[in-house]
Amino acid sequence: MLTSYKPNRRVFSVFPMLIIASTLGFSNSASAAEWPKEKPINIVVPFAPGGFTDLIARRLALDLGSALNTTVVVQNKAGASGQIGSAVVAREKPDGYTLLVTATQHVIYPALQPDLPYDPKIDFSNIAILALAPNVLLVPADSPVNTVKEFVNYAKKQPGGLAFGSSGVGGSAHLSGELFKLVTGANLRHIPYKGAAPAATDLVGAQIPSAFLDATSASAFIQNGKAKALAVTSKQQLPSLPSIPTIAESGYPSYESQAWVGLFGPPGLPEEIVTKLNNVAQQANAAQRNVKWLTDNNSIPVQLAPTQVTEFIHAELDKWQQVVDKAHVTAQ
Repeated sequence: MLTSYKPNRRVFSVFPMLIIASTLGFSNSASAAEWPKEKPINIVVPFAPGGFTDLIARRLALDLGSALNTTVVVQNKAGASGQIGSAVVAREKPDGYTLLVTATQHVIYPALQPDLPYDPKIDFSNIAILALAPNVLLVPADSPVNTVKEFVNYAKKQPGGLAFGSSGVGGSAHLSGELFKLVTGANLRHIPYKGAAPAATDLVGAQIPSAFLDATSASAFIQNGKAKALAVTSKQQLPSLPSIPTIAESGYPSYESQAWVGLFGPPGLPEEIVTKLNNVAQQANAAQRNVKWLTDNNSIPVQLAPTQVTEFIHAELDKWQQVVDKAHVTAQ
């Protein structure tokens, strides 16, 4: 199943895709026809090797290398929550030979740190969204609540607010919880952890009464019954957890939040190259082997044209700025 972004509605809908054996619809302009030519493409990942973003980048590198008949190299430039590697790409020549694969921090950290060394709205060419990775609202197995509505009502009755854990301040999971507070009016207070694993451990042990965690970290505990999943944070259900409703389906239709991984280039990347890269990314996301891999890794492939990617990024920047401001979230 693939996801299509509908402009001006900020809603993702799932639809079946037929994979047709055909040539990519590339522009016939000279610049597109000559690129890439006798020079490797470098994909910068601004995080350490082995994480989800890095794995997505390496799968994309294989698909790009095959489709473009060239060498594609993944370089990890970790540091400052993705800022170091992103800043490198923002300063590169827009010739299509240096690209960036990054994640949700790209649109969250501008709200938390206004002094970033780049502006995501103007310092990058938006090429493709490669995957959505929803978070999950969890409670311990013996929690008295079983639905989102029950959770909201239960939280409202707790003096001082009901605690929810996350993998850390400013991450997608944390801000999924902050958005949940704003949309539902639930009385929640955030407990940040240094990673998803310790938060999950404390949730399973009932040391905390709830948590927003990424689906990959949560799925094993859901499957073995050590935690209850009340809902996923995306607009549509997660194929790997088909029995779990969304928060939107649970009475709060405006709610939507998830991590994602996207492909970007330096500012001013020629439209022909953007289109060519987007076409490769979309065909890769339609390939059944990649659909299965993403589903197995608790994520959802995405089909967006370049203009839709830009609209999505701008909407995400605006949304998380509002959430950070209204929830008074500060970087630590």
